Amino acid sequence: MAPDRWGDGEAYEAYIGRWSRPVAARFVDWLAIAPRARWVDVGCGTGALTEAILARADPVSVTGVDPSAGFVEAARGRLLDARARVVVGDAASVPLEDRSAEAVVCGLVLNFVPDLTAAMREMHRVVAPGGTLAGYVWDYAGRMELLRRFWDTAIALDPAASSVDEGVRFPICSPGPLRRAFEAAGLVDVDVAVIDVPTVFRDFAACWAPFLRGIGPAPGYVASLGEGERTALRERLRADLPARSDGSIQLVARAWAVRGRPA
Repeated sequence: MAPDRWGDGEAYEAYIGRWSRPVAARFVDWLAIAPRARWVDVGCGTGALTEAILARADPVSVTGVDPSAGFVEAARGRLLDARARVVVGDAASVPLEDRSAEAVVCGLVLNFVPDLTAAMREMHRVVAPGGTLAGYVWDYAGRMELLRRFWDTAIALDPAASSVDEGVRFPICSPGPLRRAFEAAGLVDVDVAVIDVPTVFRDFAACWAPFLRGIGPAPGYVASLGEGERTALRERLRADLPARSDGSIQLVARAWAVRGRPA
């Protein structure tokens, strides 16, 4: 299986980034971090979660960290607030001092880090005493409906597609595994919550177009298909999606959120 591609910030925005924004807002409100806190956004991508923090949490600073130079460039272009800075860095080697932030968060990241144990250890290192470590992931196996319906359709046509289905690849994206990962990292008062947001497409063309950009597992799978296979998948997905009388497609994007604090 080829590695997931995560380099084009604009393609990611068209694909999944835009749906992360309403989830990020709900996530920040759920955390209820006191104003004037120092935040770190690990795996900040194009800046959806950092933007929500700036808009809703009254932070003193937010440092975004991401391994993709392309995503960092896109985030810097979006984040013009003087309280924000974005740097290239890895979740397993965060370029910040020990205990330097009251809130360390990660949006749609935990399932993609190569070494989750090392990443949790690093984020725990950066959290100040009394602070919060938190994150959220898509419910790939359940009600992240755009991707769930895509993979169910793809697998019906090509059973081998199950090897790249995020619902299969990422078992951590459910409440039990998330809770266990945080408790194993030495966090206490671990809590898991569900966040649902609507994902509405004006028509099937608007739904299908982001799958042609090559960024992420599902678009990567589409890019690997021959023209005939891609056409068959498109038309089967068109038939399977619940279009309304006006042609719009209204789905739900579910994320699982988790938080804990250092013991």
